[in-house]
Amino acid sequence: MTSPIRRPLIAGNWKMHLTLAQSVDLAKAVCDATKDSPAEVAVCVPFTALTVVSAVVKGTHVRLGGQNLYWEPQGAFTGEVSAGQLVDAGATHVIIGHSERRRLFGDTDEAVNRKLKAALAAKLIPIVCVGETLDERQSNQTFRVLETQMAGGLKGFAPADVSSVVVAYEPVWAIGTGVTATPAQAQEAHLFLRKQAAKLYGEGFAAGLRLLYGGSVTAENVDNLMAQPDLDGALVGGASLKAPAFARIARFQVEAKA
Repeated sequence: MTSPIRRPLIAGNWKMHLTLAQSVDLAKAVCDATKDSPAEVAVCVPFTALTVVSAVVKGTHVRLGGQNLYWEPQGAFTGEVSAGQLVDAGATHVIIGHSERRRLFGDTDEAVNRKLKAALAAKLIPIVCVGETLDERQSNQTFRVLETQMAGGLKGFAPADVSSVVVAYEPVWAIGTGVTATPAQAQEAHLFLRKQAAKLYGEGFAAGLRLLYGGSVTAENVDNLMAQPDLDGALVGGASLKAPAFARIARFQVEAKA
């Protein structure tokens, strides 16, 4: 079970789904259905829905996140969104370096690092994603990939600078495939990441770092995943689009102990 010094975080990633009306409806349902969650709850919505969802979650326990950002504060960067614009729209969190951003849009570790700097400067809580592909896992490169991505993404900061950072381990081979890493596989990767965090910023930082698992998390598998000592929450994709399923994931502790 997660450490008492690390409050679990269950974050939904809505990806490129839902109209504005559908987003409002889902946000209302999530607010209502997750009231009894012992975890911090966040929804990361499309840029177009940020302001309308912000109005729904304002004053509730649910936090709002963006799915990406650009590192410049403003300028001629057509199609991009800055950290300041996210904050102005009501966001408190932001996903950085999601595997889909890396694979489809060319986000590199250097880009992740620059985006992280911008997010921290704007006082957004960054959810930095790392994870290996199926080929990399099958060729025994998982730990090398995780070490490289984590070191590259968090490079150049002091421990105090990154105290708010959340890291999400998302094996690329498990995202949207219905295949989930076993609890043992997830724990092995999370423990490795915690040890890397200790090497980078010390044992104190590592002990407080929240590590999320992302990769086909469901209401059916969340309890076994969250029973692992180094899993501190989940970055939820498809299941976050259905309020009952997402609420069950967010209530993992309550129902696991019932």
